[in-house]
Amino acid sequence: MDFNIMNLIFMIPALLFAVIIHELGHGIVAYRLGDPTPKIAGRLTFNPIPHIDPLGSVILPAMLLILNSPFLFGWAKPIPVNAANFKKLGYRIGMAVTALAGPAINFTAAVFFGVMYQFLSNPQMLITINSVLGRGFIDSILTPILIFLQYSVSINIILALFNLLPIPPLDGGRILMSLLPPHLERKLEPLEQWGFFIVVILIVIGVFKFVILPPYMFFTSVLLGR
Repeated sequence: MDFNIMNLIFMIPALLFAVIIHELGHGIVAYRLGDPTPKIAGRLTFNPIPHIDPLGSVILPAMLLILNSPFLFGWAKPIPVNAANFKKLGYRIGMAVTALAGPAINFTAAVFFGVMYQFLSNPQMLITINSVLGRGFIDSILTPILIFLQYSVSINIILALFNLLPIPPLDGGRILMSLLPPHLERKLEPLEQWGFFIVVILIVIGVFKFVILPPYMFFTSVLLGR
């Protein structure tokens, strides 16, 4: 997708929606497992204000746009979770399931938006819409919707793949730590404070180009029918 200023109107809402549902996935699963912390913190809401993180929701996406990155991603403010409150599944499995919920809901959203995109952009559907509602409807209403759906598929796939990297404190790292024996988990815990810097280094040296880009291209091509 070629970037221009007008597309930014659709890109930013798609990103905000993706990062919000990602964190809501964590919060809802934790709450269902018995932890009231996300609800007490006021984070079980679609209101973007409690979720926005200045770095991950504003600064990083802006930098990626300026640098003409091939994809856009970011994150919302992490939802607080206290695994000691889990009444179901226990601490370790509960944490793994809670961590997996974020990427899982992004993949689910990407599939939903992809199905909607292919349905609405089907040539026969476009012919029908044009005959019933006219070309003006397609240009002013349907085309913006299709642009939003494209960005929604792209961004949700990126968020899911990015967060599944086995680097603490990303979701993949938390899943890995929850599944490892306790003594290995304790050895990985110090990496959490350096996780962001590790990710930045990987981005700078281009590792993501080989790790994330291939599955990203595969999933987006399937979901967008290309």
